[in-house]
Amino acid sequence: MKLSHVIEELVEERGLDRAVLSDIICEGLLAAYKKKYPDVELKAEYDKKTDEVVILAEKEVASVVKDELTQIGIRKARAIDDTVSAGEKMWIPFTEPIGRIEILKAKQIIAQRIRAIEAMAVYEEFKPREGSIIAGVIHKIERSGISVKLGEVFAFLPKSLMIPGDTSVIGYTVRALLKEVLAEPRNDNQLILDRSSPQFLECLFELEIPEIYEKLVEIKKIVRTAGYKSKVLVTSHDKNIDPVGACIGFGGVRIKPILRELGTEKIDVIGVKDSTQELIEEALKPAKVNKVEILDDKVAHVWLDADQRSLAIGKMGQNIALACQLTGYQIALMGKELGVEQEQLVDWNSEE
Repeated sequence: MKLSHVIEELVEERGLDRAVLSDIICEGLLAAYKKKYPDVELKAEYDKKTDEVVILAEKEVASVVKDELTQIGIRKARAIDDTVSAGEKMWIPFTEPIGRIEILKAKQIIAQRIRAIEAMAVYEEFKPREGSIIAGVIHKIERSGISVKLGEVFAFLPKSLMIPGDTSVIGYTVRALLKEVLAEPRNDNQLILDRSSPQFLECLFELEIPEIYEKLVEIKKIVRTAGYKSKVLVTSHDKNIDPVGACIGFGGVRIKPILRELGTEKIDVIGVKDSTQELIEEALKPAKVNKVEILDDKVAHVWLDADQRSLAIGKMGQNIALACQLTGYQIALMGKELGVEQEQLVDWNSEE
């Protein structure tokens, strides 16, 4: 079986090592022969001179041959090695044929071993980059997500981890968080991407805001409803640096690239406050709060004017839900209507 052209093609196409490929092919053919001849001791070797895989069988030298698969006559044996004696064992070429089923098994094993080696190479290359942002080209759009080409390999961005409203165009570049690098492909996917998580937004801030990258400004917490709004809580480790100003920049110059990446999603950058009341006020923006009262059981009563209630709640309750997640408090909106104190207390603090 001539192998050099097969090996060269695989080396060029997949970048695999020649020695490794020859071992894989030997392994596959050996498994095929063992399937048909399970009682024979066999091994496979790649002969570089003949460019063939040679199957060898260990046979016993016998004066009288009773089983040609496991024995060899002493005359034939001495023609190969004139020092052997009856009862000894020797390795000789195995010339028995194998059938179509065994050949298919050999191909299956060779393909599996090549895939395993390729998967390990991908794992070793990308595992150190797990949790960071990478850029790739949209290769294919599927119902369940998009396939993204990263150089010579492919990653998958599930629809569930995309930002609602994301527009995908084949050939366009997309940035995403490398969420998970699998040791073996799952449903043909080994590299899983993500654009909807708070971690993706945090990495964007690290890329765009030098003070965060240099750890002069720290992101304490991010809560996010992808496609609608995120709230980012920041603090400064340098008294001369305003953490909110550093993130937004003059005229919003620093936050704008992040906003462009997120489409229509809005971002509220909030500085760490000295009191919980102040933090809750900031977290409920753009609503203007009149008063905050903190209760012992992680409940906060918030008073605001009637025209500010819808702003505090936000679309489908998402603004107040994010405020609850950010502060850790269940927020009850309070107000006065027709002279009677009214309270709206809803469990907004549930995260999906």
